[in-house]
Amino acid sequence: MDVLHELTARRATTGEDEMRLSTMGSRAWLIEAPGAFDLPAQRRIWSLAQTLTQCDDIEALIPGVTNLLVLFCATPDDPAATERRLRHAWRTTKAIDPQGKLIEIPVCYGGEQATDLEAVCRHTGFSPREVIRRHHQGCYTVFAIGSAPGFGYLHGLDPLLATPRKKVPSLHMLKGTVTIGGPQAGVSALTGPNGWNAIGYAEIEVFDPHAASPSLMAPGDTIRFVPERIEL
Repeated sequence: MDVLHELTARRATTGEDEMRLSTMGSRAWLIEAPGAFDLPAQRRIWSLAQTLTQCDDIEALIPGVTNLLVLFCATPDDPAATERRLRHAWRTTKAIDPQGKLIEIPVCYGGEQATDLEAVCRHTGFSPREVIRRHHQGCYTVFAIGSAPGFGYLHGLDPLLATPRKKVPSLHMLKGTVTIGGPQAGVSALTGPNGWNAIGYAEIEVFDPHAASPSLMAPGDTIRFVPERIEL
């Protein structure tokens, strides 16, 4: 366990292209891609997950936004060897570009559900129409599914629209609400508390537990927001 604690505390990097590695308990290891929050880093995370699926001693692989959680079936006997193995896998993996499906989401921008559109305008300095234009003209990639069943973390937001998450979450944001959270976009999957900024609403189910494929989105999918109407 001393070695595990040392590895957790160290979170060392050995070069610009070296990932960060830390333990999450005795069986789970978190791999974090270096550099910016961008598509090349995510493509490499997807590739690493694909490579590690071939390992019999790994119970689960959970891709996140530019990170990958590796859960082993049992606590590794030699943590240092496990670190070397994971770092080698990272160094030798090549980025992949999964060909996901295109999903077009009709959106009502503005209106009563866009409770944070004004706050986004204040933060960015743009008018409501300019925020809406920049948002729907983006082409988004689903990086990961998480937080709530079916919720997709979407990369591709115009950097000038990036708006910090709210310090006080909305307590009853409707599922289908179109949001901005920091540098990412999203569509809320469940009705409930939410700290992202609401700018519109879509009549869409992003998660249906009774469907053959419960989640509408999958990593690698492309999302386009289509203005159905604008209420300002």
